Amino acid sequence: MRILFNFSIFLLLFACNSSTKTITKAKDKQMAAIHGNLTDFKTVTFPSKDGLTITADLYAIKNAKNFMVLCHQAGFSRGEYIEAAKRLNKLGYTCLAIDQRSGKVANNVINETAKLANEKGMSTKYLDAKQDIEAAIDYAYKLNNNTKIILVGSSYSAALSLLIATTNNKVKAVAAFSPGEYLKGVNLTESILSLDKPTFVTSSKKEIEQVTGIIQNIKSKQVVHFKPEVTGIHGSRALWKTTPGNKSYWKSFIGFLSNIQ
Repeated sequence: MRILFNFSIFLLLFACNSSTKTITKAKDKQMAAIHGNLTDFKTVTFPSKDGLTITADLYAIKNAKNFMVLCHQAGFSRGEYIEAAKRLNKLGYTCLAIDQRSGKVANNVINETAKLANEKGMSTKYLDAKQDIEAAIDYAYKLNNNTKIILVGSSYSAALSLLIATTNNKVKAVAAFSPGEYLKGVNLTESILSLDKPTFVTSSKKEIEQVTGIIQNIKSKQVVHFKPEVTGIHGSRALWKTTPGNKSYWKSFIGFLSNIQ
């Protein structure tokens, strides 16, 4: 069944209405990931819970260990992961990097979901993006032969990822880069107390106390909280090669992933 599933993903890559993107690096070095050939993913689309078209990049590999859904931070796009997704591919993971409706651009990759939402006059607050992540989980779950996925979030989407993972049975584990109380009308700390799945959290050094307060009382017995000794950076940019100390973030993250079956 696994072989059939992997073959089906590659059929999807070449048969669906998709396109390969040509991307140039951002001029601001702090905002630019180091990336090479961008022909190893395909851009796909699928509907959100309310029908809005979501744009995502599917990085599929043969015989993947697990399937990850990658969610970006505020003001960003799926371009946040053009470097990290490829490394995760090399580590054995198929990845789906999505555009949520709350965002703009990263590494010169325009957030097509947000662009469309704005054109339609739809609300693009952080909580509005929850349904986009949930739809991406459903989409990935089906591609993954109806097998649970790993959810990865950055900044506001890290908060949403923890919230969603608490109750969504299609999520087997969650990784949150710089989660915070970013969701208006939602007390994240209280809302995720029953989270009992493998959980990875990290942040910049100055955010450690904030993150500790959010996850210290969750139900899960398998929690990795990586507290960087370096200054670090907000969100999943901690994994970019341009971020000092990125190797330490990767070491902890990979260690966490290696314990997920």
